[in-house]
Amino acid sequence: MDEQQRDRIQNQVAKSGAGGAFRGGGTLFTEPILVVNQKTKIIELTNEYTVFDADGNRLGGVRQVGQSTARKLLRAVTSVDQFLTHRLEVTDANGTPVMAVTRPAKILKSTVVVENTSGGELGRIIQENAVGKIRFRMESGGVVVGMLKAENWRAWNFAITDASEQEVARITKTFEGIARTLFTTADHYVVHVHRQLQEPLRSLVVAAALCVDTALKQDSRGLG
Repeated sequence: MDEQQRDRIQNQVAKSGAGGAFRGGGTLFTEPILVVNQKTKIIELTNEYTVFDADGNRLGGVRQVGQSTARKLLRAVTSVDQFLTHRLEVTDANGTPVMAVTRPAKILKSTVVVENTSGGELGRIIQENAVGKIRFRMESGGVVVGMLKAENWRAWNFAITDASEQEVARITKTFEGIARTLFTTADHYVVHVHRQLQEPLRSLVVAAALCVDTALKQDSRGLG
């Protein structure tokens, strides 16, 4: 990574107000700050994100998988893609898959299924409302382990709480300049995890943070 890009990432962290609450372990699941940057495209046919730590070191990536050529064409010329199934692959810094996220086809509300690399379900992120400040509950084995709550009706920023309603993480969208915002599809987030989390909440928080735009806000830009 060049110094300009590293400086840009560190500037994103500074703008978000995030600060390390604990010493990170250098992975997607152990760092207190994740910087999630979408690959800049004029027309978005495949969602792609790169994830960095607060210092600009690459931790992993997110990529939409399983799209046919016809599906990409449909996406280019219509908005119907927002209602179709989306499958995302989360990888570590070496490109090795560590998690799979699927948002099945939807009408108004999204349900996101989070799986490990063996196909075992880790949990679900389920949208509770379609109007106003959007809320998602995070479940594992049918038990609610946390919530994902939009802080305004546009759903740009989110607070993540545990089962006792204590905030454990925060997702903050960072503004990348008027030209990028108006003429490209790129979205950028800083994720601040306040403390080390235990499974399954840890994986569900990471899944929600990495896939909040593609899986939860694909029908854009506010109503899940």
